[in-house]
Amino acid sequence: MGIESVPEKMLACQVVEYNAPYKIHQVPTPRDLGPYDMLVKTAVASLCHTDGMVSAGVFKTKLPCTASHEGSGTIAAVGSSVTDFKEGDRVMCGLMRNQCGICADCQGPENYSQYCANNDGAIGVNLDGAFADYVRIDSRTAAKLPDSVSFETAAPLACAGCTVWRGVLQADLKAKEWLAIVGSGGGLGHLGIQFAKALGLQVIGIDARDEGLELSRTAGADVVIDARKGNEAVVAEVHKVTNGAGADATVNVSDAKSAAATACAVTKMHGVMLQIAQLLTATPSPPPQPDEVSIPFVELIFRDIRVHGSLICSPAEARRMLAVVAEHHISVKTNAFNGLHEIPKLIELAHGGKMQGKGIVVVDEGQRGVRKGEGRV
Repeated sequence: MGIESVPEKMLACQVVEYNAPYKIHQVPTPRDLGPYDMLVKTAVASLCHTDGMVSAGVFKTKLPCTASHEGSGTIAAVGSSVTDFKEGDRVMCGLMRNQCGICADCQGPENYSQYCANNDGAIGVNLDGAFADYVRIDSRTAAKLPDSVSFETAAPLACAGCTVWRGVLQADLKAKEWLAIVGSGGGLGHLGIQFAKALGLQVIGIDARDEGLELSRTAGADVVIDARKGNEAVVAEVHKVTNGAGADATVNVSDAKSAAATACAVTKMHGVMLQIAQLLTATPSPPPQPDEVSIPFVELIFRDIRVHGSLICSPAEARRMLAVVAEHHISVKTNAFNGLHEIPKLIELAHGGKMQGKGIVVVDEGQRGVRKGEGRV
């Protein structure tokens, strides 16, 4: 295709004013590629919790900014130093652009390189994102899609998948050990269940919504517990299936005020609780949640629960995730909307609290269902 074939203008969904609806309009197509940049023709983009925070000005994003940091599509053009990708490749977009490559995180273990603080930013957060016909990304954080993984599956994995995948990896459990997931029936949680099962773990799903409990079962949790019963009852049910010990590790992906405390309570003594939820809901609806993690003193001290925070996974971890997705036929529960003009309907569904899984937008219907070696399906 090449940059010369890319149109001068494209449709984009942008934050143009904080705490105001998105503006969907024509904007210039990004055509100036750095050495490691790639221009991707967006196939599917996904809505993330963080998008509401950007709209609310939490990150002090310079406006206007095109929304969404969860995207997938086909490479339209590559920068002069890109060697691992070519035009026509199907990719999952990476979030970060232009990490420095020389700081302690970049030079340290590869699975901490995503913590580099010396970068240009993240697409959809402080750089233009995937709610557009085209998105400019960094080839060094992107991942090729396995032939069997669709664009619809890949887009939500770019952030939600990568985030909970790292949480499951950081739990560092062996096959047959118990992993509890608090918030198991949400966009991240139902993926975490499938990832954990693919790694041979036994999974306890804990959620407080009827829709979430149903999705936890569908995703394959071995045990599903209703958090609305209260901590004492939830802990009792966890102990019942773990010989009185508690889960070997717990991942918390819920932004409920009491979720971190619940996650610690169901974890065995000296166990690990992975906190990866975004604890600030900066959207008009539902009401804002606390921006602090609240954990009872007794959990940290008397029970020696080790609390680890975790960000999105590294590029190498993301590529391994996609291989696992392909091998184990992991699926994403999606609510699909066709075209960028449908985004207001997606926002309405997300704010209603009834959405199961992830909300996605099919930006380019022509790419939908296209996989390597196939026509449209």
